[in-house]
Amino acid sequence: MRSPFFSGLIYIALGSTFTVFAIQQVISSDWGFFVYVLLIFATFDFGAGFRLIGLHFRIKKKNK
Repeated sequence: MRSPFFSGLIYIALGSTFTVFAIQQVISSDWGFFVYVLLIFATFDFGAGFRLIGLHFRIKKKNK
């Protein structure tokens, strides 16, 4: 089982990747449906990533 911290970092990396793809898409062909889809995925990934990292620190604090 992976730690919540590692999973959170993976989600944040995915969110960053989706954000970069969205920025490249806007630069090449303006705002379209695909850009909004990428940004929605990035938002969900960032939210899940930060939530998992917070969970990691709550578990770590509880175990002390």
